[in-house]
Formats: sequence, structure tokens, C-alpha cells
Amino acid sequence: MGEEPNHLPTVTLSYAQTLDGRLATAAGSSQWISCESSLARAHALRAGHDAVMVGVGTVCRDDPRLTVRLVPGENPLRVVVDSTLRTPPSAAVLSDGGAGRTVLAVTERASRERCARAERLGARVLRLPEDGEGRVELAALLAALWESGVRSVMVEGGASLITSFLRERLADRLAVCVAPKLLGRGIEAVGELGIRDLGGALRLEETSVTLCGTDILVDGRIRYPDAPSS
Repeated sequence: MGEEPNHLPTVTLSYAQTLDGRLATAAGSSQWISCESSLARAHALRAGHDAVMVGVGTVCRDDPRLTVRLVPGENPLRVVVDSTLRTPPSAAVLSDGGAGRTVLAVTERASRERCARAERLGARVLRLPEDGEGRVELAALLAALWESGVRSVMVEGGASLITSFLRERLADRLAVCVAPKLLGRGIEAVGELGIRDLGGALRLEETSVTLCGTDILVDGRIRYPDAPSS
């Protein structure tokens, strides 16, 4: 008998960037790059996914609630990728009364004391294998989420997490808000992917480009090099 298929949720990368590809200023300021109409659209996208995921850096820097507030809809499961569990107890995802809808994805390097404290607040702590860089293994995280009933995940950042999903070919869709602003030096949306020639570029298929307020929205399915076209 053959092996069972490796089921993983579909993954959408969704973020706002400037025209020159920055998620934030060099000092880390990112609120708000996009306009109000784009923010509402991002909340609608959250409502359309089973889970929304961010890295711990985003939690520590921006303290997002990761809920649906600007449009009608249900709140998704909140997932924080946090290898050593740096998420503070005061973070919104643990202190806003909805910690029962928060998953903290950690590795064995996360202290038992911090894990127990987060669990007392109501969060689920999910211990997972490390990748080659000591971070949470994303494929294992997606597999665990699938097992718990999650079929779609929206990844909102930060740059390291976005880059990891692209480098590991785990993202299926890209939904990017491009604001007509320039920052120059700042935090880039996508980091090193190891691409050395244009033939290796990641491409979008079934792409739509629309205006939303003052912003440009680009949405499409990601095609990786050597992958068959649709």
C-alpha cells in the first residue's frame, strides 16, 4: 500500500507594503501603511480563513489582536510562531479574553514555566520539531493544524515568516496590498530566497489587480519554479 497523502492547509500570505517593498520603516514602524479600505479588506480576508498566523516578532512589536472587527465575520484561530515562547502574558492574543482561540507554536527550547503560564491563561501550547535554524518546523505546524481541523491559514507576517513560507514552498496564494508610499531603507517584505536568475523567480497565476481606496491589491496563486502550470 502507498503512503497516505500529506494533508496541509492552504496558505495565503497577506501583508501590506510600500511601493518600494517595505513592511515597515527602519525603526520598525508599520501602522498604518495601508488605507482604511485596505484594512477592512484584510479583516474580510481574515474572516475567510480558519486561522491567522504571525511570528512572535510581530506580536512583540505591534501587539495585534488578529480578530475580525472592521467587517462582519467570525474570528479565526490565532497562531503565533514562537520558538522559545517570548510572547508576553500582556499580549493581546493572551489577555483580551480570547486566549482559548490562541495557539502558541514552540519548540523544545521553550521553558516549561512559560508554557505552563500561557496554558493557565487559556492558550494551547503546541510543541513542534525544530528546523535547521532552530525555528519551528513550518510543515510540521501546518500538519498539526490540519489534524485539528484547520483547512486554511492566512499568514500576516513578519518578513522572516513570509520568507520562510516562500522558501519552503508552503504558501499557495499571495494577497498583497501595495500602498503608494516610499520609505527607502526599511524592513523588506520578502528576504533571501536563493534565486540567482529570473528563470527561478516565483510567479503569480490567476492574478487579479484592483484598486482599494488609494492602494493597489495584487492577488494570485503562487507558482514555484518547475511546478506544472494550471
